[in-house]
This record gives sequence, structure tokens and C-alpha cells, in this order.
Amino acid sequence: MAARPAPRAGSVKSQSGGSARSGRVRPRDLTARAHATSLWSMEISPASGPAPGTAADLYLESVGERLAAVQARIAAACAAAGRAAGSVQLVAVSKTHPREAVQAVLGRGQHLFGENRVQEAGTKFAGLKADWPGVRLHIIGGLQTNKARDAVRIADVIESLDRPRLADALATAVQAEGRCPDLLVQVNTGEEPQKAGVMLREADAFVTACLVRFGPALRGLMCIPPVEGDPTPHFLTLAAMAARHGLGMVSMGMSGDYMAAVAAGATHVRVGSAIFGQRSQVV
Repeated sequence: MAARPAPRAGSVKSQSGGSARSGRVRPRDLTARAHATSLWSMEISPASGPAPGTAADLYLESVGERLAAVQARIAAACAAAGRAAGSVQLVAVSKTHPREAVQAVLGRGQHLFGENRVQEAGTKFAGLKADWPGVRLHIIGGLQTNKARDAVRIADVIESLDRPRLADALATAVQAEGRCPDLLVQVNTGEEPQKAGVMLREADAFVTACLVRFGPALRGLMCIPPVEGDPTPHFLTLAAMAARHGLGMVSMGMSGDYMAAVAAGATHVRVGSAIFGQRSQVV
């Protein structure tokens, strides 16, 4: 996709004026997801990171198999919800996993990837994007303002726009780089103070201000619901907000709850451990 023209300068204001805080999210309990109970039998076994020698080959083969299983479950969830096949795109979250794992799923046709850290993403994907022109890189983690220019330079999508200072930094970076990735506003639907995302009560005003500032580069919304409880109300809230603002991208659902997200209207789901296994420190 060609780079978008730089948005016009300006400032984005919110009621709080503060910066969001980030926090870790633990894997969800799969048995708590009621939207696709009959589909949970398509279990994906856990896996560890790559090991030396033959074990590494087996790991990479299993990554491809788990990718196919996740794709099948997404297709089944779409069918169960009466949604068109292919209406939900899979973002394979490769953070902390090695380049070889990414190559394993690239060879099976997976081209959308999510990374938390800008520096890791730049190192891992520089050569891969040159070799695989169809690769699209999503920055999905909390983004510091001093990393905004690097993110604008390498990312195709930034999913974590959540505060006025970051909007300022991204606008400045867009002007400097001469390109603008697609942008998603991250909404803190559970209003959890330890998590990133604009608070739900301030989200509509912030989204409106970002639409004025970034125009069509603002493509949608993203959320990470609270760990405890049913995620579906949060997913429905985000989908309704996106529709209210005329935004087509709704990024929600991770390894433990992506099928419920599909049922609630997700256009993109972010799945990591169900494909790549537990996090590795090898990058």
C-alpha cells in the first residue's frame, strides 16, 4: 500500500490530558468463552520455543501446523456467526519469537504480523519485508513518544494511538518521514488504570479529534479487555464505537478469546502463543 500523505498539523485534546500506562495481560481462560463453545474442541497444543538441531526443525513445522489450526478456527467462527469467509484477518503476533518462526508461517501464506517493540520489529523485519513484499507489520504494543518516528518509518499499521502527546509525536514523525501508516486508536474498554488505551469515557472525543487531524489514515480501533470476566461486552462496545465513527478496522481478540471477538465483529484478531507457542527470548 502506498504511503499516505502527511496529515495537517494541529493538536489533539482529551479530557484527561494525561498519558496512559501500560500493563501485562495474562492469557485468558479458554473455557470462559461462550460464543463458540462447540468450536473449542479444535484445541491447539502449547509449544515451547525453538531448540537446537532437529528439535528446531520440529518446532518450525509445528508452528505451521498451529497456524493452519488457528486459520481453520477463524473460518469456523465466521461461519457460525454468519460472516463471510475471509472477513477476518489474522495478525500473527511474533514478538520475542525468532525470524525463523516468522519465515515458517510466511511460507504458508501468512503476511500480517504484530510486534510490541519497535526496535525488535525493525531488526527482525528489515530483511523479511525486502524478501516478502506482501508483509504488513503492525505495531501493537504501547508506543513511547520517542519511538514514534521509528514506528512511522517501519510500520504499516500502528494500533496503539491512545493519547494527545503520542498524536503530536506521530504527526511530527509523519511530516519528517513523508509517509503515514494506518492508525488505530487503542481504547481501554475496561478503564483499567494499569493498561494502555484512552479511557472509554473519553474515547469518542479523542477519536473525533484524531479523525480531524489524521483524516483517512485513522482506520479503526483496538482494545484489550480485562483478563477476568466475559470479553464479549467489551468487543461489542468497541465494534459499536467503530461503526459510530465510520471506521472499518476493529482489532480485538487474542489467543484466548479471538473466537468470541469474531462473533462480536472483529475485522482483525491478534494471535501469538496459539501459533508460535510460549514466548522465546531468541530474536
